[in-house]
Amino acid sequence: MGTPVLVGLGVLVLGSNLLVEHAVILAKSLGVSEAVTGLTIVAAGTSMPELATSVVAAVRKQSDIAIGNVVGSNVFNVLGIWGAGSIVSPLYAPGISMMDYWMMIIFTVLLLPLLYTGRFLHRVEGAFLLGLYGIYLFILRPQ
Repeated sequence: MGTPVLVGLGVLVLGSNLLVEHAVILAKSLGVSEAVTGLTIVAAGTSMPELATSVVAAVRKQSDIAIGNVVGSNVFNVLGIWGAGSIVSPLYAPGISMMDYWMMIIFTVLLLPLLYTGRFLHRVEGAFLLGLYGIYLFILRPQ
């Protein structure tokens, strides 16, 4: 590995630590559970590179790159990150409820009919998915 790669990995580790530490501080100051902060702020923050890549690919009419980026990233997050994390230390997340798992399954199932017609996701369907995510965030809000 060259020096730029090692520097990049170092910055990535430092940035990740800062993100997690400050997300916990933010969660405590807002009275929100760490799980909700992870499901929202941290998840959105770590997904920004995928968003940027997908938007650029969509603007350039390279939808295969946009979809592949999102699907590949999520598959890797679920299988690779959970797997690697649990090898380092067993993972236990009491703040993640069955509702969160069900929402993930429901959103995944909702994508199937949306992409069924020629595997084409229209703007209205994209707005619908964003709206569903907004509802999910509303449900997660502190009571």
